[in-house]
Amino acid sequence: MKRILEFIRPYYGRMAAGLSIKFVGTITELFLPWILSYMIDEIIPTKQMSMIFLWGGVMIICSLICVFGNIIANRKASGVARDTTRAIRHALFSRISYLSSAQIDQVTVPSLVSRLTTDTYNLHHFVGMMQRMGVRAPILLIGGLMVTATLDLHLTAILATVIPLIGIVVTIISRKGVPLFKQLQLKVDGLIRVVRENITGARVIKALSMNAHEVNRFSVQNQTVASGEVVANMVMSLSNPAMNILLNIGLVLVILLGAHRVNTSQMDAGKIVAFLSYFTIITGAMMGVTRMFVMFSRSSASAGRVAEILDMPMDLTVEEKQAEENEWHVEFDDVTFSYNKRRPTIENISFKLRRGESLGIIGATGAGKSTIINLLMRFYDIDQGSIRIGGRDVRSIPEEKLHTMFGVAFQNDVIFSDSVRENIDMGRGLSDEEIKKAVENAQAAQFISELPDTFSEHLNAQGSNLSGGQRQRLLISRALAGHPDILILDDSSSALDYRTDANLRVALNRNYQDVTTIMVASRISSIANCTEIIVLDEGKVIGQGTHEQLMKTCDVYREIAETQMGGM
Repeated sequence: MKRILEFIRPYYGRMAAGLSIKFVGTITELFLPWILSYMIDEIIPTKQMSMIFLWGGVMIICSLICVFGNIIANRKASGVARDTTRAIRHALFSRISYLSSAQIDQVTVPSLVSRLTTDTYNLHHFVGMMQRMGVRAPILLIGGLMVTATLDLHLTAILATVIPLIGIVVTIISRKGVPLFKQLQLKVDGLIRVVRENITGARVIKALSMNAHEVNRFSVQNQTVASGEVVANMVMSLSNPAMNILLNIGLVLVILLGAHRVNTSQMDAGKIVAFLSYFTIITGAMMGVTRMFVMFSRSSASAGRVAEILDMPMDLTVEEKQAEENEWHVEFDDVTFSYNKRRPTIENISFKLRRGESLGIIGATGAGKSTIINLLMRFYDIDQGSIRIGGRDVRSIPEEKLHTMFGVAFQNDVIFSDSVRENIDMGRGLSDEEIKKAVENAQAAQFISELPDTFSEHLNAQGSNLSGGQRQRLLISRALAGHPDILILDDSSSALDYRTDANLRVALNRNYQDVTTIMVASRISSIANCTEIIVLDEGKVIGQGTHEQLMKTCDVYREIAETQMGGM
C-alpha cells in the first residue's frame, strides 16, 4: 500500500477538506442521542413547549448538518478516488508499454490486463471507502465510547470489554483472507487468458467446430474463479457473524444492567435510551470497520500486484560500448540465444550486410527466423555474440532511437480500430505525400482508392473488414512510410498473389535502394534476388549464400525451390 499512497499524495488538500467536512458531520451526529437524552430527562418533565421546540429545532439542524456534510464529503471522496485511480492506471499502462518482451512473457498478457482492470478497480473502491469510512467509523466508535462514559461508566465498561474482542477476531480473519485474495487474482488472470484466446481465435474455433469445447473450457475456468471467490469471501464474511454475536451479547448485558440501574434509580430513563442509541451507532461503526478490513484484504493484494509492475526494473538498459568504424550496416557475429535459457533457440548465427543490401531468411516453422528479427530490434538481449547496426552494438543504442531505424511488417501484425491513414502513420506525423508513396510501393493504392472513404475509411480492430492480402499490403505500407534505414518484412507477403508479390519486389528494388532489407519468407521467389540468403533448421544455419550458390550447395534449399518453382 505504501506504493499506492504516492499517487494519493497530490490530493491530500482535497482529502483534508473532505475529511474535515466528514469530521464535523460525524461529531454532530454524536450529539443527537445526547440531546435526546437531555430532552427526555430534563426538558420534557418541565412541560415547557418553547424549550421542547427549541431543542427539537437543534436536533433538526444537527440532522441537516449530518446529511449534507456526508453528501459533500462523499462527493469529494469519490472525486479523489476517481483521480487517484486514473493516475495509477495511467502510470501502470505507461510502465507496461516499456516492459521488455521477456518481462511481458514472464508476467503474461492476461495478468497485465487483469492488473489494469480488476486490480485498479479494487484500489478505486478502497480509496473511496477509506475516505468515507476511515474517519467516520473511528470517530463514531471512539466518540461513542467517550460520550457513553459520561452517561454511565458501568454500561461503558461492557462496551470497552466487547470491542477489543471484536478487533482481535477481525485481525485474525483478515490475515487469513489476504492470501486467498491474492490466489483469487491469479485465477482471474487465467479467466482473462481463456477469454482473450477465444476472442482472438474466434474464427479458428468456428472453423474447427470447437465452440462446445471452448465453452466447456471457459466454464471450468469460470467455476475455478467463482469457487476461489466464494472461499475468500466466506473467510472474510466470518467477521460479520462473529462481530454480531459479540455485539448482541454486549447489547443484552447493557439492557439487563441498564434496566436494573433504572429500577434502582441509579440511572435516568433518558440515559438508557441514549445509551442504546450510542450502542447502535457503535455497532454500525464496527460494521464499517469490518467492511474496511474486507476491502483492505482485497485491495492490498491488488496493490501488491500493481506495485510489482510499477517497480519492475528496466530490463534492457543502455550499455556503454565502443562503436566500430567499418563498412557494414547490419552485423550478426556468432549470435546465440535461448528464450528458456536452457536449449538454444538459435545458435552461432553470423551474417553481414552493407547499406542497401538485402538478406533473405527461409526455414521450417520454429527454425528461429522471427527470433533473428526480435534480437535485431532488441526485443530480447542475446546470450552470446554481438549484433551491430552501423558499427554500434544494439545494446548501446537507446530504445527510442533504435526503433526509429526500422520499418517493420509482421505476418500477424496489429491493425487498430482507426482510419486507414492513422494505421499507416501510427502517430509519426507523416505527410500525405509520404503516405501515398508508401501505399503505391506496397501495391495498396488500388484497394484503398476503392474504399468508400479511401484514407479516412475506418477499419475494424485486427482489420476484420479487410481481406488477408489487403491487411498485409496495409502493413507493408506502414513499414515503408517514413523511408526507414532498415526494412523488415517478416513473412508479410504470404497472402499476396505471385504477381503482386513480384510488383512489390520491383518497387522495393527501384525506390528503396539505400534501405537495408531483411525478408523472412516461405516462398523462394520472394527472396531469390536477395544479396544473401540463409537457410535455418532448428536454430542453426545449414546454408548461406546467394540463390545460385544455395541451389548448388544446400540440399534443403534446392528441394524447396524445386517444389515451389519447378527448379527454375
